[in-house]
Amino acid sequence: MSRVGIYPVTVPSGVEVAINDGVLSAKGKNGEQIVSLMDLVNVSIEDNQVTVSPINQTKKARQAWGTTRALINNAVIGASEGFVKRLNVNGVGYRAAVQGSTLKLSLGFSHDIDFPIPEDVKISIEGDRGQTIIAVYGASKQRVGQVASNIRGYRPPEPYKGKGVKYTDEVILRKEGKKK
Repeated sequence: MSRVGIYPVTVPSGVEVAINDGVLSAKGKNGEQIVSLMDLVNVSIEDNQVTVSPINQTKKARQAWGTTRALINNAVIGASEGFVKRLNVNGVGYRAAVQGSTLKLSLGFSHDIDFPIPEDVKISIEGDRGQTIIAVYGASKQRVGQVASNIRGYRPPEPYKGKGVKYTDEVILRKEGKKK
């Protein structure tokens, strides 16, 4: 039995949820999020709550139950509040800057990296010490995570000095250097 699918998704005020032709749409201040529903689950909306239940007790139906509930929850949160991922840029001379619709990254290479910012995601630079924290905002949890992963992929953190781009909540296992 699914431990996630049991709980109903509470719809906050300011978000409209509708089901049409096997597609659930959540409209809010951050736009519209769409979730395609599987045939293995029943989805119903009652009293500002979305409940998901499996059609039968097969393994596939129980897997789809929890997955569908999590996708609906992410769509509702994305339409109302949105998601954010923060990245730290660590290293001497490493910095980031937003110029128009491009993120300019100086990561120790012989050239700067120009990362085009997708239209469904907003990127800003935060931090009191300079251009060291990149914040990726968006309504889709998947898109925010993918864009943050693409930025991190240009210079992943290395284990000796910790230089590179890492998530703010990521823990880097540090290694000891050479000894004489």
